Amino acid sequence: MKKIFITIFSLSIICSCSSDLLDVNPEAQKVSSQFYTNSSEIEQGIVSVYGALQYTGQYQLAMPALGELPSDNTYDEVPANDAFTYGELDFFTIQPNNSLIASAWKDNYIGIQQANIILTRIGKIPDMTDALKNTRIGEMKFLRALMYFNLVRIFGDVPLVLKETTNVNDYFGQPRIPVADVYSAIETDLKNAIDLLPTTTTQKGRVTKGAALGILGKVLLTQKKFAESLIYLNQIESLGYQLLTDVNKIFDVTNENNAEIIFDVQFASGLNGNSEGSTAFQMFSPSGSVSGAKGHNLPTKEVYNLYSAGDTRRSAYIGLTSNGIPFSKKLVKTSNTIADGGSNFVVLRLADVFLMKAECFAEQNDIANANLYLNKIKTRAGISTVNLSTKELLLDEIDRERRLEFVGEGHRWFDLLRTGKAISVMTNYFNNNAGYSTAQIKTHNLLMPVPQGQINTDPAIKQNPGY
Repeated sequence: MKKIFITIFSLSIICSCSSDLLDVNPEAQKVSSQFYTNSSEIEQGIVSVYGALQYTGQYQLAMPALGELPSDNTYDEVPANDAFTYGELDFFTIQPNNSLIASAWKDNYIGIQQANIILTRIGKIPDMTDALKNTRIGEMKFLRALMYFNLVRIFGDVPLVLKETTNVNDYFGQPRIPVADVYSAIETDLKNAIDLLPTTTTQKGRVTKGAALGILGKVLLTQKKFAESLIYLNQIESLGYQLLTDVNKIFDVTNENNAEIIFDVQFASGLNGNSEGSTAFQMFSPSGSVSGAKGHNLPTKEVYNLYSAGDTRRSAYIGLTSNGIPFSKKLVKTSNTIADGGSNFVVLRLADVFLMKAECFAEQNDIANANLYLNKIKTRAGISTVNLSTKELLLDEIDRERRLEFVGEGHRWFDLLRTGKAISVMTNYFNNNAGYSTAQIKTHNLLMPVPQGQINTDPAIKQNPGY
């Protein structure tokens, strides 16, 4: 932690490039103690928190990889590429010195510290209205909660820092905080954000009330608080979001920020010296399919074959190379510079909300409503609806639909963790798929290792068991 906080003091301050879209562009290095004295500087700092979501350790690479590769949804075609960083996730040979794991820890805490700075300073800014301050506070609390939610799902107990760090020694020697306490802080931030955020925004990419409601619903669902989760999820449908009738349009780069998208991380090609694009298309495309492709995190043949006849999602979400290798069509080549991808990363969309509601209803034996929301997804996909009569049948079918609907979006591994199926599903997967004879998942693999660099810096940060 000490190493992280030292680097945070000189953050990149990022400015917005247009009035209707939240673009982020590294502008200059500014020292926080000499900055954030007026509304313009505060706004630059706020957009830099959004910019942190674009980092490798957040939604550029880590969240899609950590959310899929340990699962049965994706695999690493060329494990040796990038020093086995992604192959370790595929085979559960993850080491504490894994660079992607290190980035996930570091980049989330960079964003958290920047959010803490804004929350500390914004109250004293003279040239901002109270209404605007409240909106921006809501955005920062949402983003801080989202980053802690990702950290706690990846690592379990983590350091909990809820104020601006001005002295790195304040947190040196302090242990990780229990998961329950971290979740309590996440819930508090999101509940506060709901009351402060607008229903709509004129600048696409900014957080709205629907995003806070949806992520809080997911946080509560993850903790098996099904009834409370529904309180928040039930408020989203009336906010104007809609399932797109054509699944091909959801991830169309000419149709980004559409009516189904509740919150996504913005990426764009060809802007600011190719600095606003994502490397995900390059990293997650089959080797040889395009120049420089790395072959990581590709959809498995198993998930490709799981779609039933007539399911429009298979051709919309997954393509096949001439050699029959599946690849994600949710990432698109938008530039001649392969590492400058323009596909936004979707964090939350209405289909997710509907399937979370179906799960909550099923867990409470509300069979009718569970079928209702499950069938909304099936109907849109062009497949037959169901009328399942038991909680167990419904939960199995919801799990299947989540797998098919969100392939490549970074949900599957966290779904397996939440439902307690990770070990059984992955053991079965390894036993039934060639090439995994040496792969084995154990209980300690349900959490990722704490980066070794953090432990070396501060011995009070203890390693997760088994690593």
